Amino acid sequence: MTLFSDRPGDDGLPGHERARVMAAVMTTTLMSVFDGTMINIALPSMAKALRVSADLAVWFSNAYLLSAAMMLAVFAALSIRFGYRRIFLSGLTLFTLSSLGCALSSTPEMLIAMRILQGIGGAATLSIAPAILRSVFPGRLLGRVLGLNALLIAFSTAVAPVLGGTILHALSWQWLFAINIVPGCIALVLAGRALPRQRASTNARFDARFDAPGALLSAVLLGSMIMAANCFTGAQRASGHVSLEFVGWLFLSLASALAFTRQIRRARYPLLPPDMFKNGRFTLAALTSLASFISQGITFVALPFLFQSVYGYSPVASALLFTPWPIGIVLIAPHAGRWADTLSAPLISTLGLGVFVVGLILLATLPASPSAWDIGLRSLACGIGFGCFQSPNNREMLSNVAREHASYASGVLAIVRTFGQCLGAAAVGVILAVMASETHQGLDGRAVHAALWVAVAASAVSVAFSVSRLRKAHRAPA
Repeated sequence: MTLFSDRPGDDGLPGHERARVMAAVMTTTLMSVFDGTMINIALPSMAKALRVSADLAVWFSNAYLLSAAMMLAVFAALSIRFGYRRIFLSGLTLFTLSSLGCALSSTPEMLIAMRILQGIGGAATLSIAPAILRSVFPGRLLGRVLGLNALLIAFSTAVAPVLGGTILHALSWQWLFAINIVPGCIALVLAGRALPRQRASTNARFDARFDAPGALLSAVLLGSMIMAANCFTGAQRASGHVSLEFVGWLFLSLASALAFTRQIRRARYPLLPPDMFKNGRFTLAALTSLASFISQGITFVALPFLFQSVYGYSPVASALLFTPWPIGIVLIAPHAGRWADTLSAPLISTLGLGVFVVGLILLATLPASPSAWDIGLRSLACGIGFGCFQSPNNREMLSNVAREHASYASGVLAIVRTFGQCLGAAAVGVILAVMASETHQGLDGRAVHAALWVAVAASAVSVAFSVSRLRKAHRAPA
C-alpha cells in the first residue's frame, strides 16, 4: 500500500512501523466509537437487569461522555510533558481494564464508576490519536490517513447499533463491554512495539510545572457544558421550560470559560498555548469544525424525533433511515483525504460544506409523508458533504501548527467536536421546549423542522468561516 511505502526525505517512521502504529490507533478508535454508540441501545436492558430507573440508567452513558470530555485538554497537555507513548499506553490500559470492570459490574454504582474510568482512558487515547498519526506519517500522506480514520469512525457508527442489537439478542449486556478486552490487548501489544520512545527534549516546556489551575478550569468548563446539554434530555425537556439547573450549569460554564481564557494568557506554560491560535488558518479551521459539529449535533438529535414521533417509524426503521449518512462518509472520506494531500485542503473542505448545507436544506424541507428512498437520498447527500469536509479540515488543523504542538492541535480537534455536539444537543432541547411551551402541545413536526433550520444556519456559519480562510490558503499554501 502507498500509505506504507517509503520515499527519500520522508519524515516520520518507516513504512512497516507506521502500519503497526496505525493498526493500534485505529483499533483503539474503533473500540471507543463502538463503546460510545452501542451502549445507548442497551440502556433499557441494563436498567431492568440492575433494577434501576431510566433516569439513573442514562448515567451509564453520560458518565463516560462526561469524564472523557473533562480530560481531553488535560491529556493533550500531559502528552507534551510525558510523550505520546506513555499517555497512549496508559490510557489504553485503563480503558481495557475498566471495560473488564464494566462487564463484571453487579451494581449500578460500580458500573458508573467503571464507566468514569473508561471515559478517562478513552480521553487519553482519543485526544492524541491524530497527533500520533501526524508524528509517524510523512506530511504527504497526512490527509489520506485522516480520511481513513474518518471512514473507520463512520463505518463504526453505522455498524455499532446493529452489532449491539445482535449481541443483546444472543447474549447479555455485559458482553457489550467484554468484547473490548481482546482488541484492547492486541492494540496494547502493537502500540508497545511500534510507538517510538521520545527522547528527552531540550524545550523548557517539558521540564515546566504542569498548569494545574488551567487543567482544573478546563475540566470544569467542559464538564459543565455536558451537564447543561444533559438538562435538555428526557423528562426535563418534556417539562416545556428552561430549568434552573440548566441556568446554573450554563452560568458555571461561562464563568469557567472566562477564567480559563485568562489563565492560559497569564500562565508561563499554559495548558493550551495561545500562540497556536495566532495562526489564522488553524483558528479558522477550528471554528469551521466547531460550527459544523454544532450542525451535525442538532441533526443527529432532531432526526430520530422526526422519523419516530412525526413520521411514525419504529426505532429499527429509524436507524436504517439514518444509515445513508455514515455510508456517504464511507464513500467519500478516503478520496477527500487523498485529494487534500495534493490539492487545496481548505477548498475541498469548503466544497464539502456546501454539499452538506444543501443536504441539510433538503432534510429541513421534507414533505409531510416522504418515502424512505426520499429520506435516504437526502441523508446520503449530508454524509457525502460531511465526509468531503472532515478529513481535509482535520488535515488543515494539524498541518498548520508546529510538530511539537501537534498534541495540542489534536486536543483542540477533540474538544471542538465534543463541544459542538453538546451545543447541538442543547440547542434541540431548547427549541423543542420553547415551542412546546408556546403551543401547549406535545412534539410536532414544526418544532423538529425548526431545529433542522437552525442546523442549516450553523452549517452556513461554518461555510462562512471556511470561505474566509481560502484567501489565507492562497497566500500561504500548506
